[in-house]
Amino acid sequence: MFTGIVEGVGSVRSAEPTGGDLRVRIEARGVVEGLKPGDSVAVSGCCLTAVTVSDTGFEAELSQETVAKTAPRWHEGARVNLERAIRLGDRLGGHIVTGHVEGVGSVLDIRRDPGAFVVAVRAPEALARYLVPKGSVTVDGVSLTVVDVGGPAGSRSELSAEEFTLWLVPHTLELTTLGDLRSGSLVNLEADPLAKYLERLTLMREGSHAGQGN
Repeated sequence: MFTGIVEGVGSVRSAEPTGGDLRVRIEARGVVEGLKPGDSVAVSGCCLTAVTVSDTGFEAELSQETVAKTAPRWHEGARVNLERAIRLGDRLGGHIVTGHVEGVGSVLDIRRDPGAFVVAVRAPEALARYLVPKGSVTVDGVSLTVVDVGGPAGSRSELSAEEFTLWLVPHTLELTTLGDLRSGSLVNLEADPLAKYLERLTLMREGSHAGQGN
């Protein structure tokens, strides 16, 4: 479990196929403090298990499924956001993040407004229904607040149902890889899991009531 508060930016030093999987080595000096083999690390929003740990980084193995369903970060030189799993008693500075990437979004536009950069993103259709104005979303492992969304119950009519906007302050751009985003960039997305639990409870309740009516 994570919070979406990035602890540092690392870089992929190598990526080698091994028996059908992909073994990556990530350089990350600060984040390896206290890290042990078997511990979880969110790498640009994707929960990975540290297989080996050294003073300068760690290695992890990715299945073909993980590589196929995440943004193309897994190549030498790629910069990645890093966060170690939270411990009981830690402050929850962002929101509850599982590290399970639910879809890859595409950056549509970036414009500068006073004090912030406004980023428009298109999400996969299956994920878009969990996005609400002023709700939470994880973008490349960063906990962010959704500003506007389109579609039913949206806040901006010119946006489609799959589109939403973010306001990124200079501090976030400086301390994460989000400062590298450009129009067309692909990003890992995870919706707030509380929205999915609520949807499931609602559907189960509606199904139960429908059964009683029969």
